[in-house]
Amino acid sequence: MAVRAIRGAIQLDQDERSHLLKSTAELVTKVLHENNLDIADLISIYFTATPDLVSEFPALAARELGLGDVPLMCSVEMAVAGSMPRVIRLMMHADTKLSRSEIKHVYLRGAKALRADIAQ
Repeated sequence: MAVRAIRGAIQLDQDERSHLLKSTAELVTKVLHENNLDIADLISIYFTATPDLVSEFPALAARELGLGDVPLMCSVEMAVAGSMPRVIRLMMHADTKLSRSEIKHVYLRGAKALRADIAQ
């Protein structure tokens, strides 16, 4: 087993609490599924949100998925001129047998454009 970092992002349609929670849950679930991970494999998840997302903390969605004992942290993404709006990003750390090249990074909706080179 090795500790691996897995990246992901999702662009939201709007800054609305239930939409943010549902979208974040979709992202976390997809990352877990694509990398064949169980909750017990998780070490931590670090979330960022663009400055235009203020309706809720993305970590709440992870807690609602049953990840309450996984260390979670949220912060605000840098406000770079011209950057994509309404994006939640994550970096998930997990114990896995997958090699670094086998990790599947997940970019959903408009966020696929952020990393077209590695988006699933």
